[in-house]
Amino acid sequence: MDEPKSKSLDIFGVKPVADAVSHASKAAIDGASAFLSRICLPVAEEFGLLLQDKVRVWRANNALRVVASAQTHLAHYSHAQNSHAHPRLVATVIEEGSWADDGMIQDIWGGLLASSCTEDGCDDSNLIFVGLLKQMTGLQIRVLRYACENCDKAIDTNGLITLKKALKTSAPNLLRVSGTNDIHRLDQELDHL
Repeated sequence: MDEPKSKSLDIFGVKPVADAVSHASKAAIDGASAFLSRICLPVAEEFGLLLQDKVRVWRANNALRVVASAQTHLAHYSHAQNSHAHPRLVATVIEEGSWADDGMIQDIWGGLLASSCTEDGCDDSNLIFVGLLKQMTGLQIRVLRYACENCDKAIDTNGLITLKKALKTSAPNLLRVSGTNDIHRLDQELDHL
């Protein structure tokens, strides 16, 4: 007996995630449509269909960029050919990463997915980092990435990565790195970080 076409084409195993996204998107669209239907029913029906399609396409494109980034990152690892990631981790990265439309943030999600791949695919420890990343703003991610790329790293006697010395930079440089010109927002987000 042949499998249904929709199941056999689910290469990445993301159909359940896509279904969940569809339900969440539908709830938001239904709320907006209810308001519009009170003021103009024909426009509400058209708007609902249009918005639902646009959100799905937008998120699908973002998810594809995250997956492409993961594929690029994974190609640099020696174990790449026979590696797998835990299904829960893959689903969560795609779900959360599909909301990012910034290429740098999509690349971070892709890197996290690639670094989650192991030979047996049973390691779900990167879920900790997924939880942290999904709580961060784009500004915080840019500052953290800058700090990780520019600090002097060392390996301690236990083999752990540490800092040789604290990273120091100027406020104007942090404003540039973070992508904002609002010093108060930068201060607030650094405090939260």
